[in-house]
Amino acid sequence: MSRRKRILALVGASLAAGAIAGAVWVALPLPYALIAPPSVGSITLEDRNGLVLRSTRAGDGSLQRWLALGEIDPDVLEAFVAGEDHRFYDHHGIDLRAVGRAITENLHAGRVRSGASTITMQLARLLRPGASRTWGSKVLQAVWALRLEAHLTKQQILEQYLNRVPLGQGTIGVDAAAALYFNATAAQVSLGQAALLAGLASAPSADNPFVAPDRARTRRTLVLGRIGRYGYATADALERASREPLVTLRANPPFLAPHFTSRILQRLDTSAASGVWRTSLDLPLQTALEAEIRHTVNSLSDRGVREAALVVLDNRTGELLAWVGSPDFWADSSGQVDMVVSPRQPGSALKPFLYGLAFDRGYTPASVLPDVARAYATSTGPYQPRNYDRRFHGPVRAREALASSYNVPAVELADRLGAASLLRVLHGAGFASLTRSAEFYGLGLALGNGDVTLLELANGYRGLAAGGVWRKTEWRAVGPKQQSTEDRRFVSEGSAALVLDILADPTARIPGFGIDTPFDFPFQAAVKTGTSHHFTDNWAVGVTGGFTVAVWVGNFDGQPMRGVSGITGAGPLLHRAVLVTARRFAPGELRSPRAAGATRVRVCALSGLRARGGCPDLDEWFLPGTAPAKDCDWHQGGAIVWPAEYVEWAEQNGKAAAGETAVGTTAADKPAATHGASQFQIVSPRSGDRYEIPPGMDARYATIALRASTMPGVGAIRWFIDGRQIRESRWVLEPGTHVVRAVSASGASDETRIEVTSPRR
Repeated sequence: MSRRKRILALVGASLAAGAIAGAVWVALPLPYALIAPPSVGSITLEDRNGLVLRSTRAGDGSLQRWLALGEIDPDVLEAFVAGEDHRFYDHHGIDLRAVGRAITENLHAGRVRSGASTITMQLARLLRPGASRTWGSKVLQAVWALRLEAHLTKQQILEQYLNRVPLGQGTIGVDAAAALYFNATAAQVSLGQAALLAGLASAPSADNPFVAPDRARTRRTLVLGRIGRYGYATADALERASREPLVTLRANPPFLAPHFTSRILQRLDTSAASGVWRTSLDLPLQTALEAEIRHTVNSLSDRGVREAALVVLDNRTGELLAWVGSPDFWADSSGQVDMVVSPRQPGSALKPFLYGLAFDRGYTPASVLPDVARAYATSTGPYQPRNYDRRFHGPVRAREALASSYNVPAVELADRLGAASLLRVLHGAGFASLTRSAEFYGLGLALGNGDVTLLELANGYRGLAAGGVWRKTEWRAVGPKQQSTEDRRFVSEGSAALVLDILADPTARIPGFGIDTPFDFPFQAAVKTGTSHHFTDNWAVGVTGGFTVAVWVGNFDGQPMRGVSGITGAGPLLHRAVLVTARRFAPGELRSPRAAGATRVRVCALSGLRARGGCPDLDEWFLPGTAPAKDCDWHQGGAIVWPAEYVEWAEQNGKAAAGETAVGTTAADKPAATHGASQFQIVSPRSGDRYEIPPGMDARYATIALRASTMPGVGAIRWFIDGRQIRESRWVLEPGTHVVRAVSASGASDETRIEVTSPRR
């Protein structure tokens, strides 16, 4: 036998073996699970009072209903056969005439222009989704079509196909599509409706009547023409069908609180879940707040504002009462962006957590912080923070600094406490979006340079209302909750109470915001705003005893607004949202510092020390063991004796004019200094400061900054703790009473005494 004959014999044997194997495979029974009607568990989401928010679909979010072939209107069967595969009853899964035509047309065009898929081949693709649209996949579909035809009748194939074919808008099968487009079932549709459904099979998105009515009408006309050509309907019936409206006018099915319900469906195991789910949302509140969001965007559109968002939490249970992710879920551009869970920079809205940390470290609302020009060394160069009003305010008490949202004192406080300590507190408060290191954020973390979500912000403030304890939010109506193992403390109860007391103090915010603000309510409410760099994001949070409201105003694409701050942007929206919420949910009372054991002490409004004659005085809250033991020594004989670090500020702001004030130090053993004299003084830590090491904290992060106020010429500074030299400018806290001493190269020195306590159990 020649070599050529041997090769032909081998090829023939291979083809024969392949044919036999293929025949055997085709003859194998079909897996029942492959053709079994899918178990479709519909889900209905209700608000907390039983009002329907949204009715779902199958596990993948699609609408699907299975209808037996005998129950489907004959017009539907005829329309699909005429429109998709008019030789359906004549072939055995593969239409060889259509294959020949498609090959000829595609070769002539040089690309794939025409297909030859039969209804059986399309069913094969639907039963085995995910295959690519290549010649290889077409061959595989054809082989599967042969197998389907070998085991199923034409009626069974048609029933499978009509119940599995996607028909746009998430509908699967003719019955679900009929319900959506015509408010009917597939058992009772007209000829025109049947033709429209059949026309959607080839391009359910492009030819959808809701999206492209002209294309849908053209496609319906094409199918009606084929129905007439193959003798399934008379000319009169086709004429009437062509004049039918595309879809039936009807009330839209419930699809309310779209961002909220979409989020729930993402979290639910919809392949297993079904039935009615009662959520925590309050629909009347949701509807009213959606209107407020739209009003805000419309009123600020001339200032470059296009989007806004809002979320409301029940403080006691953590239930989500309202959730508005954008002004219009159906907007053409980015309407489905959900700003409740999209991270952005919150600006000053993170400051309360910094002050909560400070109060746990021994600071008090009366502690005086420097609001003076200062540069901080960073890896990217000197960092010189500035306040929103571009002014320096000299010595400011922590209450005023937080309530008025001054930036400079906040950065100084972050430098003393450490960015790592602040980041630890923020993580404890639930800000999981802050995924970078403390070194990455640096001191700017105090001013909100890290991205967080509106939901994280709202729940963090809710944690302050809960006494410094973070708890997870709830999307279901659960009622009062017991303590969970997931609960975690991020600041002490007393510190949380002090922070909220400050944020609810209208007098303390006057220096920064003025008298007329949108933050005054007929009930107690703690309020904080935040504006990111270049006015790209604007935030505001309001906390009452009963609920927390957080709002965001800005643009999804990051375009800056034109001069929109917390007072003019998010503030008015927050004001209206809080009042609307209060009409449905009791505001309640915020936890008083007294409940955490705090007492009120009369202090000097300037120095924060115990007031005496000649001091402008006021009452301030102090947690146990933190009240100042020292009387004010800033006011002496009708004059002010300024600490060294405020000398330059006092001179520049007319506070040290001759005959009005004296300029000097406050140490009892030092005489008052005269104008221009060399000054050297420890400013961190101050004498009498008390620090507590937070429980469970890594010792590396329990540190304080060592800082001294100097004048030119004093040279380098050496630091000593209890006589032991410290090589760094930050000291790791150790329990006990300590003497901190600073010595300059020129011989000037100063010392302070502080107390550090172990964590309270």
